[in-house]
Amino acid sequence: MTCSTCPYCGVGCGVVVSEDPTLSLVGDTNHPANQGKLCIKGTHLIDTLEVQDHRLLYPSIRGERISWGAAIEAVAGGFQRTIDHFGSDSVAFYLSGQLLTEDYYVANKLMKGFIGSANVDTNSRLCMSSAVAAHKRAFGEDVVPCDYSDLDQCDLIVLVGSNTAWAHPVLYQRIAQRKADGDLTVVVIDPRETETTAIADLHLPLMSGSDVSLFNGLLSFLSQNGAIDRDFIANATTGFDDAIQAAEEDAKRVSLETGLSAQEIESFYRLFLKHPNVITFYSQGVNQSTQGTDKANAIINCHLATGRIGKPGAGPFSITGQPNAMGGREVGGMANQLAAHMDFDEASIDRVGRFWNAANMAQGPGLKAVDMFDAVADGQIKAIWIMGTNPAISLPNAKKVRAALERCPFVVVSDCVEKTDTAKFADVLLPALGWGEKDGTVTNSERCVSRQRGFLDAPGLARADWRIMSDVALQMGYGEAFQYSGVHEVFAEHVALTDFENDGRRLLNLRHMNVQSRDDYDALTPTQWPVEARPFSAGRFSTPTGRANIVPVQQNVVPALKADELVFNTGRLRDQWHTMTRTGYARKLFNQTRWAQLDIHPKDAQARQIEACDLVEVSNALGALRYVANVTESQNEGAVFAPIHWTHEFSNQACVSDLVEARLDPNSGQPESKLSAVSVKRREVQSWVALVSRHRLDTNDLDAQGFDYWSISPVGEHWASLIARTSSSDFSSLLPLTDIVSYQFGHSKRMLGRTMGRVEWLACVESEASELPTIEHLSAQLDADVADWRRLASSGLGEVDTSPMICSCFEVSEDQIVAAVDRGCCSIEALGVELKCGTNCGSCVPQLSQYLVHAKDIKVGLG
Repeated sequence: MTCSTCPYCGVGCGVVVSEDPTLSLVGDTNHPANQGKLCIKGTHLIDTLEVQDHRLLYPSIRGERISWGAAIEAVAGGFQRTIDHFGSDSVAFYLSGQLLTEDYYVANKLMKGFIGSANVDTNSRLCMSSAVAAHKRAFGEDVVPCDYSDLDQCDLIVLVGSNTAWAHPVLYQRIAQRKADGDLTVVVIDPRETETTAIADLHLPLMSGSDVSLFNGLLSFLSQNGAIDRDFIANATTGFDDAIQAAEEDAKRVSLETGLSAQEIESFYRLFLKHPNVITFYSQGVNQSTQGTDKANAIINCHLATGRIGKPGAGPFSITGQPNAMGGREVGGMANQLAAHMDFDEASIDRVGRFWNAANMAQGPGLKAVDMFDAVADGQIKAIWIMGTNPAISLPNAKKVRAALERCPFVVVSDCVEKTDTAKFADVLLPALGWGEKDGTVTNSERCVSRQRGFLDAPGLARADWRIMSDVALQMGYGEAFQYSGVHEVFAEHVALTDFENDGRRLLNLRHMNVQSRDDYDALTPTQWPVEARPFSAGRFSTPTGRANIVPVQQNVVPALKADELVFNTGRLRDQWHTMTRTGYARKLFNQTRWAQLDIHPKDAQARQIEACDLVEVSNALGALRYVANVTESQNEGAVFAPIHWTHEFSNQACVSDLVEARLDPNSGQPESKLSAVSVKRREVQSWVALVSRHRLDTNDLDAQGFDYWSISPVGEHWASLIARTSSSDFSSLLPLTDIVSYQFGHSKRMLGRTMGRVEWLACVESEASELPTIEHLSAQLDADVADWRRLASSGLGEVDTSPMICSCFEVSEDQIVAAVDRGCCSIEALGVELKCGTNCGSCVPQLSQYLVHAKDIKVGLG
């Protein structure tokens, strides 16, 4: 058995992998982060390993396979020539929260210590850099002051901009259990009614972007009602007077700015006042904003001013999106940090330079993610190395990013997947190890360092990222500084740097994890830093004065929408991960949401003559996207929502970043991803096709046919496609040459293609998408005897369950759940007994709760 760590969200769950008799996985009951629990993605981690057809196995230059020696020489030579002609700032690294801490460390050391540029940034810039900036402004160091045990000790938890039920399900289950036991009050602050609101005592659907106003109003309220801790303010903080003055100005307009009623606002404020043990738990709805840093500081201010920090069950808690966003922050994997929580001050540059024995230290911050790719676009950066991420899809104004990569003279991409949207632009493509193969450490959202351990052999010629970079560094002439005998030596060096000349002001110090050998490294158990005490428990902070800064912030004016415009909000699905390079090929992870859909409120839909399952176009000055309409009361009026996961690999026009402008927080450089302005309209479609085939359709062929919309997903051993067909397009020409049989039933049509007595594909054609059967139903028929299919087709499909899949583990649909509730199942336990839903990973439990409460108010969806 192998103990490792899940590679998805920032919860950092421990897993135990067994290889006897077959590969299997369960949650690690001894890991402090999850205590044996796993969400749907963690439960099906083994399924995501079965993507060998999509693995990048060999190095190549412009599609031609080469040896590792040739690849290292090409990368080192390409970077060195660029540096020689244009200087060190003409090159850049773009990293990922999917990298391990050791990978991050080597990348940061190579770029900032030896190449001499700070142009090394990470996709974590897109998810949590505003929280980092807020921590540094308030505390003097990027330290999350809370841990998961605080969720068991608080009396009130305020969930802000976080659909915890989907983004961090294991923590949600922990919170929900306390709520069910009657030990916890829950406030959810989110424009949308998400699955997380199922446990809320109070849901505040504030207007997008108005968080600063709400928390400034709270600070003013707490001051007026005697909740300010004057001793703590006097002894441990600075800036309160300026902050309260700014807050009182915003407090006059809270209802106007937030769109909340005075009663809703006061209810929240009084709950905060009443409960001394408060955790304010915030995520991307706070961070992904042009005012993300100010939002986080407005939250932190309320905790500092009341002394609700550094104590069990109290504090502001930023929860990260990726498994090693925190580890990247620890080693300086961001352009505005140096290493080991040091910045670009003269003393730190000298200290790190001496530790690394580096003669070419970067002297100041580099370009952050969006600015970095802008520099690629304008020719300032001429060589870029992209590792383990997909910026051609994930960065804002993604079309501009793709155009920049197309023009960039030298692009290197390291990844474990061969065909990503970014890999298409690579001059040199390098095969990296994936989860289950690579070895190293990650740090989760509560500052707990855990091991990821390999249990699979490296496929093809794939190598660890740290080793690839070390080999390039050696080729560039940087000698002994990168001659690591193993990953344990990289980790040991990182640990030593955190302790080097650390006078105690920097809380990041891993000296207790010192390793002397590979055996020591292999024996590491999950360890949280700092070891000695809870952060800030003594009322001392990492600032030069030792005092925390209460930062004065004020609400910015939220841009007004034009007539008929809606706010375009983006976020995660429960079962998918980022751009689906892994989860997109795991069958059960596509059960919940199979097609690219847009959530829209019924009033907004009605005003635009949009009905459920219509094809809709979402557009602004940057371009246009197309989705299937999901008309739902859970979406707030005046806004629409689409998931971040769709790429051209799975749908033709559904990449949300194509419509997200590159508007940045001036402090953190994090882009706004929740507040784009768009127009939404219905598109006429001649007919819809639901098709299941034994082979995946070629997306290039789909595009050549000019279909208005298509989405593709795996279903069992087959592939499913949903196609919106125009009058001139013919989907059957995209399929293998077969004997086609058709049956017509009024406006409905059934088609199948057969070869040598075997059905190769089958399809249903309807004028309305809502009339299509589920893909699961069609897939079950594909392996049926041809004669059975003829009888089924000639008699129509009859009663078919077309409702969405809710429980992915046991494939239980919405209709099945509603029917069970109608029959008298009145609890989660009863549903589990009858249908098994909710009895495995528990990720569907929040939705099951909603059905129990609102059994007769079920949204219309497309299965």
